[in-house]
Amino acid sequence: KHRYKKEMDVITKIKEMKQGHVFIKHEEVVAKKIQKLINGKSSSLQVISDFDRTLSRATYKDEKCASCHGILESSLIFNKETQKKLRDLKEKYYAIEIDPHLANDEKAPFMIEWWCTAHEIMISANVKKSSIRQAVAESNVMLKENCNWMFQLLHQKSVPLLIFSAGVGDVLEEVIRQKSSFLPNMKVVSNMMDFDENGILTGFHGELIHVYNKNEGALAHSAYFDDIKHRHNIILLGDSMGDLHMADGVQDINTCLKIGYLNENVEHMLESYMNAWDIVLVDDASMDVANALFAAIC
Repeated sequence: KHRYKKEMDVITKIKEMKQGHVFIKHEEVVAKKIQKLINGKSSSLQVISDFDRTLSRATYKDEKCASCHGILESSLIFNKETQKKLRDLKEKYYAIEIDPHLANDEKAPFMIEWWCTAHEIMISANVKKSSIRQAVAESNVMLKENCNWMFQLLHQKSVPLLIFSAGVGDVLEEVIRQKSSFLPNMKVVSNMMDFDENGILTGFHGELIHVYNKNEGALAHSAYFDDIKHRHNIILLGDSMGDLHMADGVQDINTCLKIGYLNENVEHMLESYMNAWDIVLVDDASMDVANALFAAIC
């Protein structure tokens, strides 16, 4: 009884967990996981996170914030014809990506079709590496409130942060450099660009990563997980059902706490998110809940 009360007190004591936008279906299970993470301390912890709409904001003042691909689609990089081609693709395929009536394996072939086609269009547009830096600077992309605090704490405590994104890694890294700091404990697994000696985009290297094959991507980067195999505790952050599989490459997991950010279709998706994620945060523009947990662990 004493241990049970102690575990349940963990949630009660973290005031950020009691806010109205925080949903937990199984409080007892979550409380036990948090207590195990605290007991394991920072030396046993690794963090795996999505980027777009997880570390970055989905909206600001009722306006959608740019994603990595959204930044690429700006007029600073592409002409109007190319922009229209990319918008048409998004209009067609994004509805499939967020369709609650389709299973992930049904969506996957459409995601491959979408991003292979989009990458071909980007390559044919002679994108300059220098223009990516300018496009990020002039976009409305924003990291979530107190994201920098999270980056600094994890770095200070030597906690590895794997940022696993179906976006474009070069854009993602530039966002972090401009809005915060890209630190030595960070590793990015994403779609990475190749440029020629003149700084012109020539292709993408590695396997295509889309929102519903992050499990395959995790396994492909198992060497990264081998280097930190003594870290058996994970906090996983994401905003889509595909993000649930980002830790599939980790062996011998002790505890994995999964925090899901639900940014749209709340009425239709909340129940399924609560069934899949340990903690669901609805329309959360900050990293405060995750940071409260990191502070308790570290």
